[in-house]
Amino acid sequence: MTTSLSADQIYEQQIKALPRTAQLRLLARIADGLAAMSDEADAALNLLDLEGVGAALWQGEDAQHYVDAERDTWDRPS
Repeated sequence: MTTSLSADQIYEQQIKALPRTAQLRLLARIADGLAAMSDEADAALNLLDLEGVGAALWQGEDAQHYVDAERDTWDRPS
């Protein structure tokens, strides 16, 4: 049976006891891994890919009526 540990538990049980240099090496490895993931994710994302997404939600909605209704909510107290 596998027990799942939270990040806080891993830190307290495993990482906190490591020497400072080992913690810094671990931090660098995590940062490198996140940077690599970010580069891959950024390459896959393109804002233009979102064109038309959700268009059905706005079908038949008058843009000016929507804006006017939103502005009316600004004047109301929360």
